[in-house]
Amino acid sequence: MSRQDGGTPGTPEPHEDVRGPLPCGTSGATGPGSGGPAPARRGRPRSEGVEQAVFDAIVGLLEEGVPLAELSIERIARTAGVGKATLYRRWAGKEELLVDLMRSVEPPEPVLPGTSARDDLVALLESMRERGLAKRNSALLHNVFAQMRHYPKLWDAYHATVIEPRRRLGRDAVRRAIEQGEIRGDLDIEFVNDLLTAPLLLRTVIRPGGSLEPGLAEQVVDAVWEGLRPRD
Repeated sequence: MSRQDGGTPGTPEPHEDVRGPLPCGTSGATGPGSGGPAPARRGRPRSEGVEQAVFDAIVGLLEEGVPLAELSIERIARTAGVGKATLYRRWAGKEELLVDLMRSVEPPEPVLPGTSARDDLVALLESMRERGLAKRNSALLHNVFAQMRHYPKLWDAYHATVIEPRRRLGRDAVRRAIEQGEIRGDLDIEFVNDLLTAPLLLRTVIRPGGSLEPGLAEQVVDAVWEGLRPRD
């Protein structure tokens, strides 16, 4: 079976890839047992070695003081020792690549216990607390977040793929709490979610030196929960 990159089936992808991007909506594989093309997707499965080389290259450039504005795909590829086509097979552009890098160095997505809406919200806020600590302890994260605000396209991409999905989890938990009668039903779900997340945002963004002690997530949720209980 031939491959579009000219490689040998089953051989790990080399760092350098001199061919151009795959045509839109095509892939170099066929569906198992179908006799026809596999479902359309962008690019090939990611090689962990290539991905790590790219991430290491970006981190190295940032640590050297290179600003985000000067981190072009060409410069990243050259530093990582890969072809531009290799990057474009994996990421649509610089914004998507940098968002992936940020996700790789942040704490993992929270696992919600599902035992109650309160427990899920505690888990979400604990994840916010851990991310806040990570930003304080990582010069890379602090540097990138400080610069991201000046690049609306990058910030919008990060917000859409990282922040908004987590906020959606919070809204869903609040909705369940209302449906189960744990909190009042006359309150706006987005407003309640803001009440819960605001203390963590205050201590990680507005007051970056604010206390992020263990147990803060439970303290915030329980304090807000008490004021939102259904009225007799």
